[in-house]
Amino acid sequence: MMSRPCRFRAAVLAAAIGGALLGSGCRRAPAAAAAPVRQVLRFGNSAEPQDLDPQNIQGITELNIVLALFDSLVEMDPHDLHPVPGQAESWEISPDGLTYTFHLRPNLRWSNGEPLTADDFIQSYRRILTPSFAAEYAYLIYYYVQGAKEYYEGTLADFSRVGFHAPDARTLVVSLKQPTPFLLKIIACHYVWDAVPVKTIARFGPVGQKGSHWTRAGNLVGSGPFLLTEWIPNQRIVVARNPYYWDAGQVKLDGIEFYPIDDQNVEERMFRTGQLDLTFDFLPNKLDTYRRDHPDELRIDPWLGIYYYNLNVTQPPFNDPRVRRAFALAIDREALVKDVMRGGQVPAYAASYPGTSGYVPRARLAGGVAEARRLLAEAGFPGGRGLPPIELLYNTNVAYNRAMAEAIQAMWRQNLGAAVTLTTQEWKVYLDSMQTGHYQIARAGWIADYADPHVFLEIYGTGNGNNYTRWSNPEYDRLLDRALHAPDEAARYEIYQQMDAILVRECPVIPLFYYTKTYAISPKVQGWWPTLLDEHPYKYVYLKN
Repeated sequence: MMSRPCRFRAAVLAAAIGGALLGSGCRRAPAAAAAPVRQVLRFGNSAEPQDLDPQNIQGITELNIVLALFDSLVEMDPHDLHPVPGQAESWEISPDGLTYTFHLRPNLRWSNGEPLTADDFIQSYRRILTPSFAAEYAYLIYYYVQGAKEYYEGTLADFSRVGFHAPDARTLVVSLKQPTPFLLKIIACHYVWDAVPVKTIARFGPVGQKGSHWTRAGNLVGSGPFLLTEWIPNQRIVVARNPYYWDAGQVKLDGIEFYPIDDQNVEERMFRTGQLDLTFDFLPNKLDTYRRDHPDELRIDPWLGIYYYNLNVTQPPFNDPRVRRAFALAIDREALVKDVMRGGQVPAYAASYPGTSGYVPRARLAGGVAEARRLLAEAGFPGGRGLPPIELLYNTNVAYNRAMAEAIQAMWRQNLGAAVTLTTQEWKVYLDSMQTGHYQIARAGWIADYADPHVFLEIYGTGNGNNYTRWSNPEYDRLLDRALHAPDEAARYEIYQQMDAILVRECPVIPLFYYTKTYAISPKVQGWWPTLLDEHPYKYVYLKN
């Protein structure tokens, strides 16, 4: 791809040639009509995606691509992500809040031109709830829909008894176990509620099989504003306009190119030389330079998420909550955000993000280094003596993960006498280590799937697909269930206060800081508004020439 300096040289050479021709008295040929400039967004996307199957992904790297390929029943407003009509042109909610009836748009189609009907949604939900499929995010359905958890756990075999019904091809009825005031937010913001092309998937192997070839370029059938045209592993993924998309007239981009760049120095250099329009993240050590010299290309947006460390509670010494709490208290979070991150992040002392839909956790980690040392000694490791070998795992595709790990490693050595080794893995291997429990301490990040405090607490329930700590607490599970049945928001929030207190006491995770989204973006990118979830519906994005 041509860099800015090359384009500049080419322009100078063309001007010189043109000037020479005019100066020689040659008659200039009539100018041909200029071809329209193609609208192609070039996006740095951090790492090679795990998959492009919406029912088998879990990271932002994958989400960024899936948002282009699949559409939702309910969509996100591009400014603040509140739910707006999508594939469903309208819906009704019963007075008791237990039944949602969605009315699909006429003539919805998959990207291969085949009709997309209400039954496609039902077959998709059947797939993600199939026990053998073991979808990490199935809980975003089975927590709420009648019979869904029983089907997922294998105690209900008849899927017709799960709360999904299609009276006709354009009507989808969803029956809930309890009122869920944030359900539309989940549907709008999370891909597990999207329909997947079950008929297409079946042509490439068992429908309930992960890792099928159906997601390859030329095979993948989607429903979003773009379709997959190229996937060269570890090089780029390309999508182009989907002519069958129901709102194709709104789409301004001709395509998007996603580049899996796991070296942020390389990503920043590609942005600086004009090879990227948008970066995934930004190097902390470049922030001051861009603040001073290129403020129009630097964005620091609020981001509803938390950076933390998972502790595998089945692995010694972290099977002891005193040790977990000691390691949590021995970290200087203010120094981390000031000296390592430098992007306006806020130190985190609880698992919940303060202020999410008005909820602020009262419980917080407190006690400092003296208390950390006391707890470690009480657990039988005074001054760190007798601690088994400890390993901290982090993924390589974000540069500051290493800087964070090295800073915390030094704090644990100084404050606890703990010798911790660092291990790095590329994104897909790291995800596998987390899922299989092959780690002791692991870097993690949780970006809200929807704007409600429930999103930060539900993942620590027993058996949750994203609870990589293996931690289980019966009282916490009981409170989680109670919260879903709370009579009103105030009562629900008080239950969350109890859950946050348990997490602070038990420390299955070590909260470190609340995110901001720091990235570089070309001024020509329009329609990319800051949102709390850092989700940006692509059909509103375009390039200003």
